[in-house]
Amino acid sequence: MDLSDLIEASAILPTLKANSKKQLLQMLSERAAGITGLPEREIFDTILQRERLGSTGVGNGIAIPHGKLSGIKRITGVFARLETPVDFEALDDQPVDLVFLLLAPEGAGADHLKALSRIARVLRDHDLVAKLRATDSSQAIYAFLNEEQTSNAA
Repeated sequence: MDLSDLIEASAILPTLKANSKKQLLQMLSERAAGITGLPEREIFDTILQRERLGSTGVGNGIAIPHGKLSGIKRITGVFARLETPVDFEALDDQPVDLVFLLLAPEGAGADHLKALSRIARVLRDHDLVAKLRATDSSQAIYAFLNEEQTSNAA
């Protein structure tokens, strides 16, 4: 499973300004609503409910909020690079500046877990993370995320 299967260029937010975790999740939900056609509030409530189980801040300034929705047709992602990191109650207590929101159909099961695993693996690449943090171009971010797939597949 490639990230290109999960995210489209319009789902990249390269210079997001958020003052809090809640505001960040609202802004991600807004973009996801535009891509999926689902109500923003439904997306927000779903990912907020998941966050209440435990933070999806995985460390190193990265968070992977996610949730399952009945009305979504396919696994869909939204990526944001924040101008200023926000407290995300991450595992390492570090503020977050790179966020990959993942939404999946309720019946996605193993595919949802494979997608989460793929995102986590890609975002563990320190060189890629440095590139993502160094640019504010949505085209460059999209290319970096997809370039990583082809170099890993070779």
